[in-house]
Amino acid sequence: MPRYSKQPPAEPAQDQKPARRPPLRVARELMLGTTAVLATLFTSGCGVSELRTPTRMDKGLIIILPGIEGRSPLNSSIAKGLAEGGVPAAITIHDWSLAPTFLAGVVNLRAQSHNLSEARRVAANIVAYQNKYPGRPVHVIGHSGGGGVAVYVLEALPPRHEITSAVLLAPAISPDYDLRRALKKTQEGIWNFYSPYDVGFLKLGTSVAGTIDGRMTQAAGAVGFSIPWGLSREERQLYGERLHQQRYTPKMAESGNTGSHFGWAGRSFVAEWLAPLINSQAEAPTRYAADRESSQ
Repeated sequence: MPRYSKQPPAEPAQDQKPARRPPLRVARELMLGTTAVLATLFTSGCGVSELRTPTRMDKGLIIILPGIEGRSPLNSSIAKGLAEGGVPAAITIHDWSLAPTFLAGVVNLRAQSHNLSEARRVAANIVAYQNKYPGRPVHVIGHSGGGGVAVYVLEALPPRHEITSAVLLAPAISPDYDLRRALKKTQEGIWNFYSPYDVGFLKLGTSVAGTIDGRMTQAAGAVGFSIPWGLSREERQLYGERLHQQRYTPKMAESGNTGSHFGWAGRSFVAEWLAPLINSQAEAPTRYAADRESSQ
């Protein structure tokens, strides 16, 4: 289980490298892990209406943005994992997809005008919630293409409105995307969970089909975000304080996440890794999310 602390770890999360494994072993583990995750997810059902009760709404709001497949057991698994991990806030899923089928994924990913419009809708929903429940924590969690939409949501928030944090799980957005506007709309920052083993979707896939922001490149969900050139000292400080990057580590395999594109949505991983992150921000500022026990 990860430890979330107000103090930075001895080594930044983005510098923690998983132990090198033979390519055939990696491929085998990813295949088996992905198969296991999908088998669990697609037999778990999609209902999460019980997570939007008035009692939960009064304690905060978490908006989950699905990947390019649209609403599915993948995002339902994230919601249920948060609940199992003890997150008390209301949890809702916003399907931003234009064509809610996995086969239409590339269409969903590259429908820029539609995606920006959906981001504005989510931002408007956040403002409405904050007006009704002032001072409550608000988090946005985006998986894959939803990670890119989460960034757009932050950018769409009007002046004097910000959220507690955003969590990006394998985001399909370019690694050099300018996050300054988005980072300024968070109190605790943006967490980027990424895996170098996400080859099929976020290395090869986005290099051919493009990222959500239209770049033919490996995505930030595979290689992490980079800091743009030419930033002022204040802007570099903004990145340093509010962008928290957690690379995949072997420790995560104990929670069922083998570093594949779908591993981030597993209920056990979400309950054991993401729920503590969300809960840790309820009372005290949290700056880093790191697998501090792993030195592999």
